[in-house]
Amino acid sequence: MNQRTMTYHLFRVGKVWHYRFQVGGARTQRSTGERVRGRAEQLAGLAYRDALLKSGANCNCPTLRELVRLWLDAHRQTASASHLQGVEIFGRLHLYSLADTAISNLTTAKIEEARNLHLGTHAPNSVNHWSRIIRLLCKWAAHRGMIDAVPFTVKMLKVQRKPRATLPVSLSLDWLRTLDELGRPPVQIAVRLMLGMGLREAEAASARWEWLDAARQTYTPGQTKGREAEPVPVPAWLIDYLRPFRKPTGLIVARTDGRAFGRGFTRASIAIASRRIGIDRITPHRLRGTFATLLSENGAPVQVVQKVMRHKSVLTTVGYLESDLTHAAKAQQRIAEQCGFA
Repeated sequence: MNQRTMTYHLFRVGKVWHYRFQVGGARTQRSTGERVRGRAEQLAGLAYRDALLKSGANCNCPTLRELVRLWLDAHRQTASASHLQGVEIFGRLHLYSLADTAISNLTTAKIEEARNLHLGTHAPNSVNHWSRIIRLLCKWAAHRGMIDAVPFTVKMLKVQRKPRATLPVSLSLDWLRTLDELGRPPVQIAVRLMLGMGLREAEAASARWEWLDAARQTYTPGQTKGREAEPVPVPAWLIDYLRPFRKPTGLIVARTDGRAFGRGFTRASIAIASRRIGIDRITPHRLRGTFATLLSENGAPVQVVQKVMRHKSVLTTVGYLESDLTHAAKAQQRIAEQCGFA
């Protein structure tokens, strides 16, 4: 019978770190003699590994490289393309010295060392994404019984939040006209689906005519990131725009051969149109952020915005909303007039 892998447990007695674990039915508990957790974890990890080697136990414990492959195999039919790509890139380029380490031997010190290597060539945001992926993999391993629990604790880095661009209302029509001048009808339709209903680019690429109810002015996405099937309202202007292209069934946006477009098919056109009218940092996903922000600014409660955006958590929705400073600017003007500054 295969023995289930158990990781070591680190705890303090006074100011000194101790560890304990059980391998092959034998329980081991020792003092590391260290007061610094990182050094204590290294000693505990070495002791645990040596005990596994001496016992010859069949621990059913993959290396991190193997775990990436197992996760990809298990989720290839269920996870989104972007999620799969993120884990695949992590496994191919960003394992560093952890690649051939058994996941039961991963420690906070080892993770932090690899994270620092990643930080040397990547922005803090990317480093936090790296940390989330390795934790995701290990949580899945624990769920599958490969390890008892995630064997490390690593906090996210504090990241300076940068202002994110939204499409200015005053320039929206000029921006769409400029986009249309590029002569790429599928992109023109997809962008309006994203801007008018808050669809993700992949959802616009998979949108189908049979999911659109023009009479009720609703659209029910049948292929979404979170597997939801919730109807969203369709504005009248978008219904009017789509009417000349209407078909009974099939993709709303398709290649000339009828196949769906791949990831990023709107990005180049959006960048060109934005550059021509002087708007910076507009991306396909920022159109979704623009949609959410405009809903909020025009009185939609955040719970309503959450439902339309199909977010499971309202905190995710809040992260999409950019602050509307119009009210603050008007208040500042009134204060200036009251003080006699105006």
